[in-house]
Amino acid sequence: MGRAVGPFWICGSAHSSKGLAKFPGCLQQIPSPPPPRRCHHRCRRRRTRPLEVQPPADTTALSAAMICAISGEVPEDPVLSTKSGLLFERRLIQRYIEDHGKCPVTKDDLAMDDLVTVKTNKIPKPRPLQAASVPGLLGMFQNEWDALMLSNFALEQQLHTARQELSHALYQHDAACRVISRLKKERDESRTLLAQAERQIPISAAGPAPVAAVTIGKRALEDEVSPDGKKIRPGINPVMIEELTECNSMLSAQRKKRQVPPSLAPIDALERYTQISSHPLHKTNKPGILSIDIHHSKDIIATGGVDTNAVLFDRPSGQVLCTLTDHSKKITSLKFVLRDDLLITGSADKTVRLWQGNEDGSYGCRHTMKDHVAEVEAVTVHASQKYFATASRDNTWCFYDISTGSCLTQVGEASGQDGYTSAAFHPDGLILGTGTSEGVIKIWDVKSQTRVAKFEGEVGHVGTVTAISFSENGYFLATAALDGVKLWDLRKLRNFRTLSPFDPDTPTSSVEFDFSGSYIAVAGSDIRVYQVANVKTEWNLVKTLPDLSGTGKVTSVKFGADAKYVAVGSMDHNLRVFGLPGDEQMEEAKPESAEQ
Repeated sequence: MGRAVGPFWICGSAHSSKGLAKFPGCLQQIPSPPPPRRCHHRCRRRRTRPLEVQPPADTTALSAAMICAISGEVPEDPVLSTKSGLLFERRLIQRYIEDHGKCPVTKDDLAMDDLVTVKTNKIPKPRPLQAASVPGLLGMFQNEWDALMLSNFALEQQLHTARQELSHALYQHDAACRVISRLKKERDESRTLLAQAERQIPISAAGPAPVAAVTIGKRALEDEVSPDGKKIRPGINPVMIEELTECNSMLSAQRKKRQVPPSLAPIDALERYTQISSHPLHKTNKPGILSIDIHHSKDIIATGGVDTNAVLFDRPSGQVLCTLTDHSKKITSLKFVLRDDLLITGSADKTVRLWQGNEDGSYGCRHTMKDHVAEVEAVTVHASQKYFATASRDNTWCFYDISTGSCLTQVGEASGQDGYTSAAFHPDGLILGTGTSEGVIKIWDVKSQTRVAKFEGEVGHVGTVTAISFSENGYFLATAALDGVKLWDLRKLRNFRTLSPFDPDTPTSSVEFDFSGSYIAVAGSDIRVYQVANVKTEWNLVKTLPDLSGTGKVTSVKFGADAKYVAVGSMDHNLRVFGLPGDEQMEEAKPESAEQ
């Protein structure tokens, strides 16, 4: 095939290599474009037109079709809906499907499985306008350099700060280790001195039996038994009896002079009580708060639950101080010992534990008492804050010395029937009231451990006695059972009124006088607050607080200081506090502060 050189045509046959001088006819001037023809040397090869370059396909229509139905822009990772045929950007349609589960255009149900990936060539993005010139590139490099220097400076500042914090933390850790080492050394020395002192202290001859020597959290002489197989108890010696009598005389004299405090919440305030807070203190898989007690001077609420834990809750701050977890079964009763920052818990695991508060707000187990052979149902603290009593379903109650954790006496014959289910000390401390699972109420003289009164049969209760509460006036006793609440006059030992706020199938689970003796709260399917009157006057209902747990069973109720609030435990895991709302509470506090 020939080729064109300028306006000439050169034959491409083999003879053209012999030179143009020999074949001058092969160099011809041709028009543009030359027509296809044979050369004059009869070459059989025809000259053909050069290949024409095809123009690129029109991409305008293609890019117009590749538009995301959500953003209106060409997608970087396009996907196609098999239901609607619409095109989307993958990240946009994926987020929309996760939120709504529908197509954003047709509103039909759409899932990620209904999307098909569209394979396209990656379209390179055009360079920015600044990168089109050398000055623009230099400006970009300068900006990136400035940003790098600023980032490096910020990292150096952060590194310097982190080094300072690490140095301070290491210094604190070293100081803490030194303090802990010193405290451990002092603790070991104190234990050694205590053990030496216990060996040197002679056994007192005042009591009828030797007092159990006490070590840290453990009791000695615990395994001594009498010939008939019963444990030997030291008993309540004459010194203790004299102490109980003096406490009774002092409290009785103070009661006669006591007046209703002016800071006590009035009736119109109780009528406006509503739930002001709810706190999930116990586990949800084992719900139920079975017992509540309040440390009025510190405003700390202790709760015992089905989840085997006792929780100490600071009401003003709304924070949990600590959780006590040593019991293996549900905690049925707990009480504060106000004098020495102690807490006593009784459990269905047949044990009673005495907890000592520490400076950091935590509590440690100081003594563990294992004198009962059945579930411990009630714990009550003596007014002197030196002794406490426990009642168990083994049909016995025990009298303990708080300082040593030793059982001074155990009253009753251990049996599996007609066990005690509730107990409470009289405010003066010489009388102990107990209730049984058979509906019998027994009144005991603490000094002689003898029963002085018994309410049963027609005058007693029907069903288990669930709660006992003495009024601070010293005259009234309230007991709760299946048939409601019975009010007893201790001066005449008779029942003068019965409160039956619930239906016959709903037992009354708790009853509680406030500290002033002006109000009484009854808990069952809800909470009823009554105004305390005398024997002949009707006791009026002041307020009904609903059970917001949804379980229909309120298990415990306690009045706060001056009845400013009511703490309620139910068969869920929440502690609920009823009182005046915040604004009304502040208004009530203003006249009190003005009077003071």
